[in-house]
Amino acid sequence: MAETILIVDDDPVQRRLLEAMVTRFGYRALTADGGDAALALLDDPQKSRIDCVVLDLVMPDLDGLGMLAKMRERGLRMPVIVQTAHGGIDNVVSAMRAGAADFVVKPVGPERLQVSLRNALAQSALEGELQRIKHARAGTLTFRDLVSRSPQMQIVMRTAEKAATSSIPVLIEGESGVGKELIARAIHGSSERRAKPFVAVNCGAIPENLVESILFGHEKGAFTGATERHVGKFAEADGGVLFLDEVGELPPAAQVKLLRAIQENEIEPVGGRKPLKVDVRLISATNRNLMADVKSGRFREDLFYRLHVFPITVPPLRERIEDIPDLVRYFLARFCAEEGKRLQFVSNEALVLLKSHRWPGNVRQLENMVFRAVVLAEGDALGADEFPQIAAPALRHGGEPDPDTPQAPSITADMASFVPGSPAWAATAPASSRTRDVLPLFDDEGHIRMLEDIEAEVIRFAISHYRGQMSEVARRLHIGRSTLYRKLENLGLDGENPESDEDAVSTR
Repeated sequence: MAETILIVDDDPVQRRLLEAMVTRFGYRALTADGGDAALALLDDPQKSRIDCVVLDLVMPDLDGLGMLAKMRERGLRMPVIVQTAHGGIDNVVSAMRAGAADFVVKPVGPERLQVSLRNALAQSALEGELQRIKHARAGTLTFRDLVSRSPQMQIVMRTAEKAATSSIPVLIEGESGVGKELIARAIHGSSERRAKPFVAVNCGAIPENLVESILFGHEKGAFTGATERHVGKFAEADGGVLFLDEVGELPPAAQVKLLRAIQENEIEPVGGRKPLKVDVRLISATNRNLMADVKSGRFREDLFYRLHVFPITVPPLRERIEDIPDLVRYFLARFCAEEGKRLQFVSNEALVLLKSHRWPGNVRQLENMVFRAVVLAEGDALGADEFPQIAAPALRHGGEPDPDTPQAPSITADMASFVPGSPAWAATAPASSRTRDVLPLFDDEGHIRMLEDIEAEVIRFAISHYRGQMSEVARRLHIGRSTLYRKLENLGLDGENPESDEDAVSTR
């Protein structure tokens, strides 16, 4: 989903002009006729998230500077671009001191506004990503720090917020790479234990013979090589949260001790003489089907029901493609800062390509692919060419596309050479594209095609689709038959599409 820009101006003409420009840039536009109406939109949790505000300084009632002050009081941190017909230095200084990200003078040109929006959104994305990293390391990550516009993820986060108000055991389920640990950290950061440790353990990465020692600790001399005492992860997390990632990988012996630790709130270090009391909030995660493991005897049933008290299922990235544009922009901002690149935005073609992929590795795979693309990029934007793994999927040895690799719709100049439904299209288009009607928007030089060319193609296709029944063509295109014939004549198509017998009879 495109970023949402809120336009605040008391002049209806200016609002319409700015709305048209913002929409043409590829953003989603919301409008408000004053500061009070704008604040109502910003405060309404039912509305979609607003990413940037274009704010007029001079307005009746609540003016631009007053609105900036109220946004600061409410903790609203989205970037604000202020505009006014009076471009004096005093106005600039006042607006910047009040927290504005940029300043433009009316009437602002499209190029100036587009650059200002791109810079403001890129800076906001970088600040948001740095804030997330800082909060994650400090153990203060909250659900506000998570990037998501997906309705499914909104449900997940509301459910997780309820879990944060309790000490109930939580089991986070989902495919590898969907962000299960981020949900666990947000639960910890939103709970009353946020000042206490968050200790994460990957159960699948621990050697089987060391699981008990790492989880529950050991005494000095408990086994060969135990030269000193080790407290274990349960003791490290005392008072806080213990996150057991891939809990389904625990061996049977460790499952028994984990069950006792949960039931009795105490652990027995290897070689210890007496159990130790611990106060730990347990959050587990798995990418396995634990119920199937229970039925097969691989996972203890009693432990499953101890962990599966408050299950949360995180959907895979392919089921929440609304999140992809925001995730890409945040990753882009972070990796540009790390790599010293000055990439400003992601092209629409690249976003279409990324949203078409099924992402078997989920968010982790997307993050790594954006990292690679940033390293490859040479211009000022990430385009489709920076994602060759998707744009040109690997072919199997038989020469046909791998069915496990989704075929993304390619936006190329070659598509402009064919009319959908023609023999040339049927012979050259990929099998996955022949079932869809595709209208190319670019010419051979990569420029937007002329409107009359697109109109001619639509009319030609409609006549072919309805087999020359001109009354039906006119009705479906919502134009009169006389208008249709005039367009055919003006576009030079009248000689190509004679009337069918049915239409000929109807006009006698």
